[in-house]
Amino acid sequence: MNIFIPLLAGVLTGYLLKNKAKISMDKPMTVALLLLIFFMGIEAGRVEINAFKLLLYSIVFASFTILGSLFVALLGVRR
Repeated sequence: MNIFIPLLAGVLTGYLLKNKAKISMDKPMTVALLLLIFFMGIEAGRVEINAFKLLLYSIVFASFTILGSLFVALLGVRR
């Protein structure tokens, strides 16, 4: 679904009703945000991952990042 259509409709509605309606949107937005986070969690829970393999990749990536940063820093010190 294209998210820009409801977004533009909401902006247009808000612009047209900005001086007419004084409705607080805090609670509906909070509920919508919490539902969004809840459903994102459900989708994330459905994904099957190999946690050990992911841990190893993360450690290797972090190590290369640290080593690369140290290498660049040493090149800068020598000049």
